Amino acid sequence: MTVLAGGVGGARLAQGFALAGVPLDVVVNVGDDTVLHGLNISPDLDTVMYTLAGLADEERGWGLRGESYATLTQLTALGEDTWFTLGDKDLATHVARTARLRAGAPLSAVTAQLAAALGVAARILPVTDDPVATLLDTPSGRLAFQEYFVRRRHADAVLGLTYDGIDDARPAPGVLDAVTGADVVVVAPSNPFLSVFPVLGVPGVRRALETTTARRLAVSPIVGGRAIKGPAAQILETLGHEVSALGVARLYAGLVDVMVIDDVDAALAPAIEALGLDVLVTDTIMGGADGRERLARALLESS
Repeated sequence: MTVLAGGVGGARLAQGFALAGVPLDVVVNVGDDTVLHGLNISPDLDTVMYTLAGLADEERGWGLRGESYATLTQLTALGEDTWFTLGDKDLATHVARTARLRAGAPLSAVTAQLAAALGVAARILPVTDDPVATLLDTPSGRLAFQEYFVRRRHADAVLGLTYDGIDDARPAPGVLDAVTGADVVVVAPSNPFLSVFPVLGVPGVRRALETTTARRLAVSPIVGGRAIKGPAAQILETLGHEVSALGVARLYAGLVDVMVIDDVDAALAPAIEALGLDVLVTDTIMGGADGRERLARALLESS
């Protein structure tokens, strides 16, 4: 089983498969990686890692449960701009990552070390070891991802996206094999533009998904015309796409075999099937661990 993931939706579905006892690879977006206070921060990788380790802050959807913020408070007192919230335990992850990257280890190796230290059995694979930056064109100008998403609370209309560096990036070790060698590949209910396309845009990854013999499924992040979390609906609208599970299916037509939509969107199934896709209609809302495992098992049974 391989999951293409980014953000909270990808992390929670990956946890569902892990709870179902499925050997798991998770290929993760790195387009939102950034450097703050001199530290290399990989938010999507960490969200997946913390969730699979059972350490994630479920209320916020990111970071670690039971955090403290003494370091952030002191940075503020020293005059640093602390718009990006970093807890003390989370900072330890970034310190360790930064030290190992500066010592010459690639991101994929560092990620494997960190995940193993936290007891994660699944293989977490950054899609590339090379730098890729998601940049968003807005009425206020071009914004780096974290500037748009965190500092400005994704309030700006997105007029276009650039994945800087992606054409020169190479898939990290294991990524192509994870896609071509899997029995099932699932595109998680992640934001297509912010999480999935930066994965598929790394040279070779889209082709691997197109040619794999695996059963390919995609779970819609849009339910009842609204995003479960984050700005997916707004971006679909401002880029001229229909804000619905059908709109998402049109983005993935030719890349997957099955579009997974929520029960409330069952009426869209015939239009999605007209795109050449099979449709699985099920409860796609993932609450706690039980809901995540239930969805994962439903996807497995349909495969």
